[in-house]
Amino acid sequence: MSSESSKKRKPKVIRSDGAPAEGKRNRSDTEQEGKYYSEEAEVDLRDPGRDYELYKYTCQELQRLMAEIQDLKSRGGKDVAVELEDRRIQSCVHFMTLKKLNRLAHIRLKKGRDQTHEAKQKVDAYHLQLQNLLYEVMHLQKEITKCLEFKSKHEEIDLVSLEEFYKEAPPDISKAEVTMGDPHQQTLARLDWELEQRKRLAEKYRECLSNKEKILKEIEVKKEYLSSLQPRLNSIMQASLPVQEYLFMPFDQAHKQYETARHLPPPLYVLFVQATAYGQACAHMKSSQPPKQDKTLSVAIEGSVDEAKALFKPPEDSQDDESDSDAEEEQTTKRRRPTLGVQLDDKRKEMLKRHPLSVMLDLKCKDDSVLHLTFYYLMNLNIMTVKAKVTTAVELITPISAGDLLSPDSVLSCLYPGDHGKKTPNPANQYQFDKVGILTLRDYVLDLGHPYLWVQKLGGLHFPKEQPQHTVIADHSLSASHMETTMKLLKTRVQSRLALHKQFASLEHGIVPVTSDCQYLFPAKVVSRLVKWVTISHDDYMELHFTKDIVEVGLAGDTNLYYMALVERGTAKLQAAVVLNPGYSSIPPIFQLCLNWKGEKTNSNDDNIRAMESEVNVCYKELCGPRPGHQLLTNQLQRLCVLLDVYLETESHDDSVEGPKEFPQEKMCLRLFR
Repeated sequence: MSSESSKKRKPKVIRSDGAPAEGKRNRSDTEQEGKYYSEEAEVDLRDPGRDYELYKYTCQELQRLMAEIQDLKSRGGKDVAVELEDRRIQSCVHFMTLKKLNRLAHIRLKKGRDQTHEAKQKVDAYHLQLQNLLYEVMHLQKEITKCLEFKSKHEEIDLVSLEEFYKEAPPDISKAEVTMGDPHQQTLARLDWELEQRKRLAEKYRECLSNKEKILKEIEVKKEYLSSLQPRLNSIMQASLPVQEYLFMPFDQAHKQYETARHLPPPLYVLFVQATAYGQACAHMKSSQPPKQDKTLSVAIEGSVDEAKALFKPPEDSQDDESDSDAEEEQTTKRRRPTLGVQLDDKRKEMLKRHPLSVMLDLKCKDDSVLHLTFYYLMNLNIMTVKAKVTTAVELITPISAGDLLSPDSVLSCLYPGDHGKKTPNPANQYQFDKVGILTLRDYVLDLGHPYLWVQKLGGLHFPKEQPQHTVIADHSLSASHMETTMKLLKTRVQSRLALHKQFASLEHGIVPVTSDCQYLFPAKVVSRLVKWVTISHDDYMELHFTKDIVEVGLAGDTNLYYMALVERGTAKLQAAVVLNPGYSSIPPIFQLCLNWKGEKTNSNDDNIRAMESEVNVCYKELCGPRPGHQLLTNQLQRLCVLLDVYLETESHDDSVEGPKEFPQEKMCLRLFR
């Protein structure tokens, strides 16, 4: 075996000492291949199995030689050295064989890795081609969808109905004998008739424009005449003061209000003018008498006029008096300099300074309740704020659960969706806050008022979010376009909160108030009863295990009001977690149920509970009652009691249990499903 191993050694390099070095470097590749052999090429020719057998045989021979060497060394003797040398040579030959086998194994491993890498590259190339093909397929599908969903321009035109078309269009356009059976020709004929009508309207429009110009000229002439009447009217107004007092028509007082309004900042002035105009318009619509202030909306200006005038006075010129300046310098050096915290507090107060004048709006509702709104203007921030207060004709007994209904901090929250009034609407204010160390305006709204977005619009202020501007000009048209809608929303909000206030007083005593107009919605006998109605916090609602669905879809915001109702019948207890949106009753409450009877049942493990929630939350429109739907919450609670009766009475009875059923069927269920 040693001879075989020696034969597999690398052949020695044949060198010629007499040849020069340059000649050795310039030898051709064929000569080098003749004098060196490549183990990489040899790997392809050798059988890995035979190499493995050769490896095992070589290891055995090495073990045997090592044992013989150890035996010879232990015996000792003169001839031992020769035998030891022979064994040593044989062992070296075997070691060289193992080294070669090791090199061949590494070469095989490298080739295997290279082949694997090439295969992976091919797979990646095929995968990339597949992705490209899938992308092309998706693109083609989108193009096909676009083609299928293509809509022509004529579809956007609101054409007259077919009956009106065939009735009014002349026969040369309608062509009933042709268009009746051909939808394409019918559409073309209708478009021709539309074009003909628009030509007529355009001609009429031009005539109206010419009439408008004539009327404008007449108006200009009358304006010149009316302007000459101003001196006469002033003398007449002065002479008519006793008559005004006698007839309760305080024109002079209104004139003084307008004189005071001259010192209002532009946003408050816009609000004052538009609110006064809206009140006069409402009064004129209700009565045929001359325009006067509406009794349901009164506008007044509060504050110090002198302080407002002082804001616009230029500073007086100071003379340089050396003695006075020296005395002031001595006093300032003796005084202690204010600390950094005091300076920041002063800067914050200056930043949040309000205008001395404010506008007071009193909005009277049908039940003689009044919503008092006081509007302020923050001069340095260029935003408006409002404080609200609700007063009633009769003093209300406030239930525990109704504590936040008429709270000044929440009564106007989310009057428009998402407008909670906790942050400034002017993006430029954030840069101002950073300079004085104010993190957010939320910490100051209790003192300054809430800067709702609708308040800014009533003052004619609009702040673009894309391009923040430091100075925004008050716009009368913006205020006028939002005045009527906002006043109606304010009245609706107050009436809704007062209705809830009265209902909560009954609910806390376990009584679900149902008006006579809504009695037909419920059976005559309802056994289940409301035993508890309490308010819960937003955090408590989030921790309830059966409200996770509402929390996950984002319907449990921190601006909502949360309540817990408990309905009982016998041993069955039904918990109802209620989310009351600030926009109630236009936005219905959301109920989440959990029944404790024969185990805990929620919408996740009982389809009947899910159906009960759907009956209350989805089918709420039939429970709204007469407009404006303030009975929705109580009707939902009464419907919940009815549903619990139906659930318990229709539940299958266990025949293995002796005795009468706990909940005998007392109602006829005529409707099996909705």
